[in-house]
Amino acid sequence: MWFLGWPSVQYGMKIRGERECKECGTRWSYYETGSVGCPACGSLHSVGVDDRTEHTDLQVGFDLTDVRNAIEELSTDEVADRAREACREYVRRRGFVNAGDLRELDDTYLAASELLHVADIVRRDIRLEDREELYFLSLLRDADDGQRPPATEVPPSLHGPRGLAYANAVREYRRDVRTWAADRDLMTAERSALETLGEHVTRVRMLDGEIDPHTADRLVEAARDLANGLRGDELAFTQAQDRLADLEFGVE
Repeated sequence: MWFLGWPSVQYGMKIRGERECKECGTRWSYYETGSVGCPACGSLHSVGVDDRTEHTDLQVGFDLTDVRNAIEELSTDEVADRAREACREYVRRRGFVNAGDLRELDDTYLAASELLHVADIVRRDIRLEDREELYFLSLLRDADDGQRPPATEVPPSLHGPRGLAYANAVREYRRDVRTWAADRDLMTAERSALETLGEHVTRVRMLDGEIDPHTADRLVEAARDLANGLRGDELAFTQAQDRLADLEFGVE
């Protein structure tokens, strides 16, 4: 089973993470189960017993084993369609604020985002080249382990999907960073860096992701450094500012 916890958390949702069942008195943490249903008796009647805490992340599993096992039975476009749906559902349910804490922009999320975009190309392209298909299969092999090919191995025809995937991932991460920081007194430089990051994301999306993969990597690193900087790491914040200032985009 890939996805745990069922109702989905809406963006910016503040919920009482510690729940108590009205039927049997069991207490549990929503942040651990991702569900308001009592884990002991299944009742949906519960009350919160703590303060409302910012939470956008669910307990979400990501397992592409079933998709990989279908490679011998299905055509490449059918496998790509299944991979795309699995990645789309995973990315849709993921968030980066857990019980009030800001999580990392992790490699599994990035790999799932890239596979989502590459699979969309593969399932629609009737003139798929061997290099493109092999790249898709390498993503499918390792994405759920949080691994993805280095920038040097991205075929030129797939620079756009990779760039767009990373830009969208950074966009979602930045959104959750802003949610997490909403009650914090950010300095002018911190607010400016967040705005600059958003402007870079917009540029990449306007280019349909058609940027050098190394530049896409640097955009991700800038987002990660900025998040660490907002957590109090002054060196990381300076690195984020430098990365943001050095980023340049142009149509390939």
